[in-house]
Amino acid sequence: MSSSRSFRLAVSALGAVMVTAGLLAGPANAEPDTAAPRATDPVTEVTDRLAAQLTGRYAAEAKRFGLFPTTAEHAVNLADAPADSALGRAVRAANREVLAAKGLPADSAPLLTVRLADPSMVDALRRGVTPLVASSPSDDEATSVTAYGRDAKRVLLDAERIPHRPVYLVEVDSAAALAEGMDVIQSTLAQHGQAPQVRAAAGYWATQVTSIRLRDDAEPWHKGKAEIFAIAAGFGQDGKVKVDTVEMPYLDHDDTTYYPGQLLVHFSSYKYNLADLVLMEEDSGTNYRDLALALAQALLTIVDGGVYIPLVNAILNALPDGWWTDDPDYVDSFYTLSTATAGTLTGAANNATMTVAPYWVAPL
Repeated sequence: MSSSRSFRLAVSALGAVMVTAGLLAGPANAEPDTAAPRATDPVTEVTDRLAAQLTGRYAAEAKRFGLFPTTAEHAVNLADAPADSALGRAVRAANREVLAAKGLPADSAPLLTVRLADPSMVDALRRGVTPLVASSPSDDEATSVTAYGRDAKRVLLDAERIPHRPVYLVEVDSAAALAEGMDVIQSTLAQHGQAPQVRAAAGYWATQVTSIRLRDDAEPWHKGKAEIFAIAAGFGQDGKVKVDTVEMPYLDHDDTTYYPGQLLVHFSSYKYNLADLVLMEEDSGTNYRDLALALAQALLTIVDGGVYIPLVNAILNALPDGWWTDDPDYVDSFYTLSTATAGTLTGAANNATMTVAPYWVAPL
């Protein structure tokens, strides 16, 4: 799920006939698509290929191995396919491609999953309606979703309207990918001397978020839960920019207020009592190694001149231009949080609102 489709223009300043929801009626409402596929990122190419294979050459194996969940509550990891099966070998090869594309270690956990797109599709499944299989477009502005029916026949679905026909989505386990990705970012930044060094002291101040809410973006049905992470940045004692990353796994949906009590900024390793915060979202195409290297290279050029310099713009400018139309997604940013910052804050992009308070972290 993306929390920033309508905000990219603000950040820059700071195809075909659709098949609508009534797909069950047959050919009059769901015609095979013969148009050439749109260019996608490497991860989406993998998930789209697997979606077609699960309705074509590996359909029988996928059904026999129970890879299609009967509810929308939980996804099934495609690595559950036996390793010695044709489908199992294809899934493992696809996982290797995905890990490489996301800049994650080759020994990371398998990331490819299948889930039922929406709870409203369960009844149709129980009635025996043949489901489609798709992968979510990498382009958040896409107006259609390419799905595959029996024998891998392509069908276009409206990206904004939930289909009546059941749809399974092949996608990346974004929570698992984010956890691995945070480790990659921190280890890469550490190699460049930009990871925070927590100093032994008699306690320190931190910024605690007591409530947070993202603006409702009317997300399409084919996007799953958000996986939000924060990038906090300030100047270390050595004058270099220090960057820390924080997972925010509870922030699943827009238009919902969460009360985490989470510590987002730790001032123990900063020279000044000021830091900046950028909220971003994991999407399937996020390459964490590239993100870490881009941050490291951009922030190395910033020199501490004896007065605090806001770092949000430097972080955003570090991202390649293409990432504003693909991944990772920018959510919002907060400038110059201090050890005394308290109350309700609205981000620069007017997408996130959070209430924060100073928090004293006492020593053991």
